[in-house]
Amino acid sequence: MLSPAYLVLSPAFSNVRLTHAAVGVSQFLRICSAIMFLWSADLYRQTRYLRSPWEKLLYPLAAWFLLAPVAFGEGAVLAPGFLINAVLLAGAASMYVAILVERRMVGAGLTALVLLGFSITNVTAALTSAGAVQTSSDIFLVNAVLSIMSAIGIHLLVFEDMTYEIRLTNRRLEAAREELLLAATTDPLTGCNNRRFLEQVMDRELQRHTRFSLPLSLLFIDVNRFKAVNDTLGHDAGDRVLQYVARFLKRHIREADYVFRWGGDEFLVLITCIEEEARQKAAALKAAFDAAPEAGDLPPGIGLSVGIVEVPAGTSDLLPLVNEADVRMYRDKGARPADRDKADDAAPRVRRRKGASN
Repeated sequence: MLSPAYLVLSPAFSNVRLTHAAVGVSQFLRICSAIMFLWSADLYRQTRYLRSPWEKLLYPLAAWFLLAPVAFGEGAVLAPGFLINAVLLAGAASMYVAILVERRMVGAGLTALVLLGFSITNVTAALTSAGAVQTSSDIFLVNAVLSIMSAIGIHLLVFEDMTYEIRLTNRRLEAAREELLLAATTDPLTGCNNRRFLEQVMDRELQRHTRFSLPLSLLFIDVNRFKAVNDTLGHDAGDRVLQYVARFLKRHIREADYVFRWGGDEFLVLITCIEEEARQKAAALKAAFDAAPEAGDLPPGIGLSVGIVEVPAGTSDLLPLVNEADVRMYRDKGARPADRDKADDAAPRVRRRKGASN
């Protein structure tokens, strides 16, 4: 639009009215180009300031700039055209400044500077005599330099926008990857870590255990009479029991330690302490579970049985120790009269696990 705005003035018309009409057309095209700059910034920021009803204002504006110079001379459109153009370009410059502030894009700042320069040249043109503005080589030279700078600014802005979108996409992909990783390593019912997560952290924790000579113990925890709850009250009641046990364990286990749902009603805790301290912790867990106010809302007989194993130095695989902790858990369960029958029924399964691990 800027090119025809200049070209329409280049022919030497023999008719004065045609000359005045050409000036009006040129000014209207300049205004349209300024609107395009403003619209581009509006679309880029997605502010939606410019909407379709605004287009209706162009019709009376076009009629004035086409007819007024023919009727009243070019003075009726020169100064108003330059001033309208200056206001629109200043508005576009302010929006590109907003892009610079919001996204830290140098191209937006350069484009804003160019548009502000165009606005100033239009104000200068409005305050100068019409003939001098039309033919002024100084104004033309300034506009030419500003046009080159605007091309550089727009190309730089396009490149920065592409890199900005790539960064956004990478952040979305990273967030999606973290969500998938969390879903893959978290038990959906209880929110505890699952076996997959144990496989991921096992080597790291064992290396830390060896490097810094840190004690490490396993607590294998089973929910007493859980099968009876499932059989008599249904799986929904069993799920609520498991969720409560998970919340209880995460509340009473340090954040530096790990709570895993091993399977069914079995939980595994990886805790940094020696076996004696782990036994004290297990006793404290069972006592706190039985004394918790929420325990009254649980089905009768629900409690915890715990098997404890200390991880020896130089251990490279925790699974054999998990099986041993499972065996010790059933010994602890057998020490409770109400749970001896369950422990006896489970003994063959424990022996099979032990035999398989051997």
